[in-house]
Amino acid sequence: MTAGWRRAGVAGPATGAGEVAGTGTTGAGAAPVRLRPMVTADLVDVLALEHELFRDDPWTPQMFADEIVQPPEARLYLVAEAAADGGGVEQRDIVSGAGGDAGPVMAGYAGLLFVPGGIQADVLTIAVRASHWGQGIGSALLAALIEEARARDCAELFLEVRADNPRAHGLYLRRGFEEIGVRRGYYQPSGTDAIVMRKDLLR
Repeated sequence: MTAGWRRAGVAGPATGAGEVAGTGTTGAGAAPVRLRPMVTADLVDVLALEHELFRDDPWTPQMFADEIVQPPEARLYLVAEAAADGGGVEQRDIVSGAGGDAGPVMAGYAGLLFVPGGIQADVLTIAVRASHWGQGIGSALLAALIEEARARDCAELFLEVRADNPRAHGLYLRRGFEEIGVRRGYYQPSGTDAIVMRKDLLR
C-alpha cells in the first residue's frame, strides 16, 4: 500500500479528470449535487472549507496547489456543488452567483491518487460541509472515486480514516471497505489513530 499522508474523513460523512463527474440527486429528499473536476480557481473555497473541517491537520495552500496540477494519470480531485438555498450556508461561502440566493456552494471535495503503472489507488481526502451532512454528498463523492478507480483497472482501493470519526468510518464500511490495520498516533498533533481500510474492486 502506498504510504498514506492524508485522512479520508467525511468530516463530522467513471470519468476522466477533464470531464464532469456527474450530476443527480444524492439521496431521498436531498438537493441535486454536481460533481466536477477541481481547478485552481477553487482553492480559496477549498482551503476555507479545509480549515473549517480539519482544524488539527489542514493541508497547506502549497500542498493543494501541488496536488491539483499533478497529471490526470496520477490524481483525480473533484468538487461537489449544491444549491445554497435551504442549506444554512452564508453568502460569503457561495462559490458562484454571489449576491444571489440560489447560487451553488462548494458542498465538498475529494481526492484520489493512482499508483503509476499499478493496479492500486488511494483515497487522499473526502470532505463535506457540515451544513450538507446527511444529504449523501460524501457517498456521491466516494462513489465517483470508486467508479474512476475501476475504470482505470485498479484492483484495490485504500484509505486511512480517523478512529474518532464514526461518520466517515460507517460510510466506508457501507461501501464495502474492510479494516486491515491501525496506524497508531497517525494524526498529529492530536495523536489520533488511523484505521487503514481496503476495498477489493474486483468483487
